[in-house]
Amino acid sequence: MAFHIMIVSTCRPYFAPFPGFFTKIIQSDLAVLLDTVQFPRGTTWLTRNRWKSHQGMLWLTVPVSKKGLGLQRISDVKICCDGQWCRKHLESLKTAYRHAPYFDDHEAFCEEMFSRQFEKLIDLNRCVITYLLKQLNIKTKVLLLSDLGISAKEPRLTMEICRRVDGTAFLVGSSAGKYFERDAFEKNGIELMFFKPRIPVYPQLWGPFIPNLSVFDLIFNCGPKGAEMVTGGKVDGSYK
Repeated sequence: MAFHIMIVSTCRPYFAPFPGFFTKIIQSDLAVLLDTVQFPRGTTWLTRNRWKSHQGMLWLTVPVSKKGLGLQRISDVKICCDGQWCRKHLESLKTAYRHAPYFDDHEAFCEEMFSRQFEKLIDLNRCVITYLLKQLNIKTKVLLLSDLGISAKEPRLTMEICRRVDGTAFLVGSSAGKYFERDAFEKNGIELMFFKPRIPVYPQLWGPFIPNLSVFDLIFNCGPKGAEMVTGGKVDGSYK
């Protein structure tokens, strides 16, 4: 009887993530968004990402409430109420991408993304990630950590997640491999697998190609073909 490998991965619920985020999910049987871990104090991909405009790199940042709140879980972080940032971000996107071949297909969602009143950051980010998963035709099951009822912290958290979902392998980015102890996973019957995404190169507006922008840049420029471009990557047992 063939043994079925259940590959699990975890991701922080970034804002409008780059292509490699989705490639990792494709390589997994189940992905868990870490919504209950600590929100970082400094700059973070949870609140910002990069697009491209006629001036070069275009950073769009979601303002959140942090002052006087101390340490917060990602799931507790609230978006600042001032609606001006929403309007400005939407205008910036339309200016940058109005001539992109497939921007019209996604304009309605962009308007929703920056006009709908999301109270919490996790609600906005999950909405965006769910939309992008659909556009990229990704069928992998995605759960929130809060759905699993696990309160452990690293280094136990990852193994507790794998146990809860009957995972037999855990997929981690090769650049983060040094933070994981292979022996500890093997003792718990979990194979540690390392993943290095291939950076897709595709036609962009506004001059020379810039890698690892928000995957929105890919689907605005390439449409349905973008789904094929996020599938590449190498999975093996070594991070070196």
